[in-house]
Amino acid sequence: MVTGTGVLLRHFLRRSWLSISVWSVALTLLYYSQAVGVDGLYKTQEEFEVAAAAMEHNAAFIAMAGPARALDTIGGQVTWQSTAFGAIMIGLMVMFFLGRHTRVEEETGREELLRAAPVGPFATLTAGVLLCLIASAVAGVLTAVSLISFPLAAADSWALGIGLMLCGWFFTAVAALAAQLTSSPRGMYGVTGLVIGVSYLIRALGDVGDNGLSWLSPIGWYQAMHAFSGLRWWPALLLAGGFVVALVAAYAVNARRDYGGGVFAARPGPAHASSSLTAWPGLAWRLQRPAVIGWALGLFFGGLAYGSMGSDVGDLLGDGAAVDVFAAADGSLLDGFYASAVLILALCCCGFAISSALRPRNEEEGRRLESLLATGQRRSVWLLGHVAITVGGTLVMLVFASVGLGLGYAWSTDDLGDLGTIFGYVPAALPYVVPVLLLSGIARLLHGVAPRLASLAWLGLVVALVAMIFGPLLDLPDWFVDLSPFSHLALMPAEDFRWQPVAVLGAIAFGLSALGQLAFARRDVHT
Repeated sequence: MVTGTGVLLRHFLRRSWLSISVWSVALTLLYYSQAVGVDGLYKTQEEFEVAAAAMEHNAAFIAMAGPARALDTIGGQVTWQSTAFGAIMIGLMVMFFLGRHTRVEEETGREELLRAAPVGPFATLTAGVLLCLIASAVAGVLTAVSLISFPLAAADSWALGIGLMLCGWFFTAVAALAAQLTSSPRGMYGVTGLVIGVSYLIRALGDVGDNGLSWLSPIGWYQAMHAFSGLRWWPALLLAGGFVVALVAAYAVNARRDYGGGVFAARPGPAHASSSLTAWPGLAWRLQRPAVIGWALGLFFGGLAYGSMGSDVGDLLGDGAAVDVFAAADGSLLDGFYASAVLILALCCCGFAISSALRPRNEEEGRRLESLLATGQRRSVWLLGHVAITVGGTLVMLVFASVGLGLGYAWSTDDLGDLGTIFGYVPAALPYVVPVLLLSGIARLLHGVAPRLASLAWLGLVVALVAMIFGPLLDLPDWFVDLSPFSHLALMPAEDFRWQPVAVLGAIAFGLSALGQLAFARRDVHT
């Protein structure tokens, strides 16, 4: 039943070793950077305790991060700030890996060719699951070792790493089951993403209300291990048990479903294309609509979380090095902090813009573009539709993020009736449309010139994140910071708006996108 699993696993590892490395390093940095940041944030233990008291009574913080425990220690802060988002990240990681090596292979017909060879019916699924288990283990071990090297307590550091790994294993089994229930990669991603989102929401409701709902969430099980605040290992058994149950169900369903289908059959579309699909850019909007809505809501709630800090920023930051980093030129810590918050939200928006710019590549690799071109659709018009969604979606996301930021601030300061406060950060966010689209332009250029290298566009975001977030704290060289297009814009509202860098970066973004579209129009499809 699993004949050929070893060969397939080696093949999957060769295809995904770089992605596994990037995801693992990103997850490790999520935890390790919190330890570094917290360590340099407060000069005295008294400042630490004042900040911890302000955090542990903030319902928005608890909903966002989890139960507030031992926040006056570095280990407690790392656990609090990282575990919920680490569980989400590793869940997304295994979801994409398993989808790529199971549902995508089945949809494109490559697995059907494999099944003509002496390969067992469970081989592909088993190899995909093993790949995700290995990737989760790598991320968990690197996270634990990095925290031990900081140094933090070894037992608690291993608890964070092993708990992270088990979260990855649990969501691997969920993704495997979703792959059997649905008949397409998009359906599988939708079901798995829904489980991850509901897990986070249930955990948030349980932690804020202290009503026990967190015990219904795998993220809550991870946080219930209480690393650095009275370590206990038995909640890890819940993650392990959930993994086994979901995986057994996945194999049971796999043995009974038809190849190429799922338990829930794909809903047939209308016999004739609706006007919304035939009109430009209707098809691109239909394909990218879930991503636009999901990212917009995510950035809105992210802005809401930042804004909920209100005017207590000084108490939360203390008098450490962070004050010098966030303080504006006129000494205003509040303006400097919220200017940085707008910047961070704009950097998050790059995730949508780059993935949106790479969506045409997925349509091309999935052999769906050929069917469209056979109807007389011009490839330049088709690509321009996706460009329009990237540009319009980026604008919408930044508006949503800035409105969420203003709404959160107005809520925390009892100023909800002031529209000026709610919409006050929109002008600060709009200039970031330009650097966000510049990074998406790099993705579009790579897709047009060398599609196989298109994933390298994510390196631009990595450079921008390191330069803008860690540059001031780690005193990185100016030439490296200047590689980020965000570094050339004014940090509004802490600084006055400057139109010259916006104009220059806008011209570069337009040029990159235009060159990418021109290159795509001139090359062969699938080359």
